[in-house]
Amino acid sequence: MGMIQEFKEFAVKGNAMDLAVGVIIGGAFGKIVDSIVGDLIMPLVSRIVGKLDFSNLFVVLGDNPNNLATLADLKKAGIAVFAYGSFLTIVVNFIILAFIIFMMVKQMNRLRKAEEAAPAPEAPAPTPEDIVLLREIRDSLKR
Repeated sequence: MGMIQEFKEFAVKGNAMDLAVGVIIGGAFGKIVDSIVGDLIMPLVSRIVGKLDFSNLFVVLGDNPNNLATLADLKKAGIAVFAYGSFLTIVVNFIILAFIIFMMVKQMNRLRKAEEAAPAPEAPAPTPEDIVLLREIRDSLKR
């Protein structure tokens, strides 16, 4: 029973929950970056370079007796292929993702520095003793 209780405490703690949320958001964010690269950036790069489909850039390393022309067909047939176009797409994904994370960390550091730089409100300076004495005399004369 003790181990189950320990597991419950671990699973419900803030750090474990934060990690779970981070992993889920990270997975979704990865899909967004894949879409940005595959659907927006690579078509533009392909247009500039000459209407190349980067996913179909490859070099056949094995025998290709049926003269298969697409990467998917070659892989399905079990023919060795050096698929550098897929690698280029993944590298572009990584660079974009790394840049976005860099910008997020930079912004977080900027916010943290702004919080540290903000001066804490100062406590009022203690009233000098002679003023305190004069106030006491004034108050006693009022009575």
